[in-house]
Amino acid sequence: MFNLSVALLSLAIFAAAAPPRLATCSGGRTTAHAACCKWFDVMDDIQANLFDGGECGEEMHESLRLTFHDAIGFSPALFRQGKFGGGGADGSIMHHADIETVFHANNGIDGIVEVQRPFAIKHGVSFGDFIQFAGAVGMSNCPGAPRLEFLAGRANFSLPSPDLLVPEPSDSVTSIIARMGDAGFSPAEIVDLLASHSTAAQDHVDPTIPGHPFDSTPGQFDSNFFIETLLKGDVIPGNGINVGEAMSPLQGEVRLQSDALLARDPRTACEWQSLITDQARLQSRFRAAMAKLATLGQVRSLLTDCSDVIPVPAALKKTPTLPAGKTMADIEAACKATPFPSLSADPGPPTSVAPVPPS
Repeated sequence: MFNLSVALLSLAIFAAAAPPRLATCSGGRTTAHAACCKWFDVMDDIQANLFDGGECGEEMHESLRLTFHDAIGFSPALFRQGKFGGGGADGSIMHHADIETVFHANNGIDGIVEVQRPFAIKHGVSFGDFIQFAGAVGMSNCPGAPRLEFLAGRANFSLPSPDLLVPEPSDSVTSIIARMGDAGFSPAEIVDLLASHSTAAQDHVDPTIPGHPFDSTPGQFDSNFFIETLLKGDVIPGNGINVGEAMSPLQGEVRLQSDALLARDPRTACEWQSLITDQARLQSRFRAAMAKLATLGQVRSLLTDCSDVIPVPAALKKTPTLPAGKTMADIEAACKATPFPSLSADPGPPTSVAPVPPS
């Protein structure tokens, strides 16, 4: 006699044991969702024609900056006041570039917006999706980086974000915590997001020295940014100390005032220090914070997980060290809860940093 319960149990066991179905895309590549196949073609295009064959360079850090400047235009506080608080990661900075790129905090962002827009139009994907995808693919070119999440399906419609929602380097820690808290980020998550500065450079804080990075290894995702921001500053790298700038510890390196303050503030110093010698924690915390950023204003359940399209970054080969010429006496440790880790210095003459060349 046929036993329905046994049959259903057998089917359940078989379903659980069966491998997930994969969609086969161009070049024989596979993804968990057929809707993600088009993103392989977008990736091929931007790796070759936006990121210069897969470099962790100027276009990468400009693309990563754009993910933040688009997404952080989101304020629940404004909505509670009956005002429009922005759409978050919705592509509005590209849709309404004539408005948003004029905002003071978005100085210089117009360049990467105009470079990226034709790719999104060419491939028929939404501006919001493309901005986040380009940031994730660009980051994958940096050794040591995590493989960032990418969810697709944002509508290709937006309204201009309100002004004054993007934190600036000259802002106080209290102001930054308040603005980012409004968008849903804790003080620790602010620090986690700043791991992006490990692969970043400035062009507009001091326009006389464009391309000067925030740490000595801008071509890789590592903890040098967190180490070097805690070194005593005694160098002015360019044309005096500009608004939003602090003295740097190394020739050729720029330090943002906000970074210097966050590294030393009791509300953020311990999270800052925790990322110095734990690369796995640095990766996981940054990935989680970026996943949160990329879905501001979006409904996650309505998006499709296309993270398996993003390449896996190369591993980091070097352990954390002080720059050559520095000692532990140069560290301005600020976390009182735990001792600062002991670091050796690189050998050789004092470290100086070359600017990130434009493509």
